[in-house]
Amino acid sequence: MSIWRDFLVAVVTALRKPDEQSLARERRRAVERLAEETIRKEQRPADPPE
Repeated sequence: MSIWRDFLVAVVTALRKPDEQSLARERRRAVERLAEETIRKEQRPADPPE
């Protein structure tokens, strides 16, 4: 019975791993986009007061 349990655990782990990796990549891209947007806002000249 433990062979089947180990097999099922390995299958589930193999199926979950790409999802975790893609989520990590998406989070990294989101952080990079936020950083780039923040840098662009800081580099833009300030609006002149009216």
